[in-house]
Amino acid sequence: MGYLPGTAPEPVTDLIQEVSEELMPMGGVKGEYRVFNNVRLWPENKAVEIKGVMFSVQPIIYRQIKEAEDVALFICTAGSSVGEMSPQNMKKGDLLRGYVYDVIGSEVVENAADRMQEELKKAAGEEGKNITNRFSPGYCGWDVAEQHKLFSFFKDNFCAITLTDAALMNPVKSVSGLIGIGKDAKYSSYQCHICDNKTCLYRNRKTKR
Repeated sequence: MGYLPGTAPEPVTDLIQEVSEELMPMGGVKGEYRVFNNVRLWPENKAVEIKGVMFSVQPIIYRQIKEAEDVALFICTAGSSVGEMSPQNMKKGDLLRGYVYDVIGSEVVENAADRMQEELKKAAGEEGKNITNRFSPGYCGWDVAEQHKLFSFFKDNFCAITLTDAALMNPVKSVSGLIGIGKDAKYSSYQCHICDNKTCLYRNRKTKR
């Protein structure tokens, strides 16, 4: 929320605790991935082909996955409750509470994606392979409209995420994307320098996965 560790005023920390406890029993956090072997990479188009479906991931992402032999597609969600509570509170005029719901929702879905990625890393490691970072449509030049292609591989998705015509996800606190897998695939713990999204909530925040 913009505070350095230990500097948030008590009313804010109390509100975070209150909202967290309210959301805990609501559940709805889910994630899944599907691995596709022997995918085809197209260096001239900066694209990856999965079962005949072409994803134009663009140069930044392509450079990160070009050593991949396989690709995992994933979807994760924090559930509908947290996404609904944020606008409801803002409409009532409680902007701070609405913002706390929004930030917690973002953190929850990112942590769900972290856990999904750790499971994939473990599974890949058992086969002597590594994984790349995860990359999502809408970032680094990858057209968000290609989420429709991605979701075509999750017709009966466990997460129950749906897409609008504009490729926006519902529940709103959801993420999707791909991860490269291969013996020569590489993961970097700090990727902000490759991304062109200057307003990202997580920009310049170092994480370990």
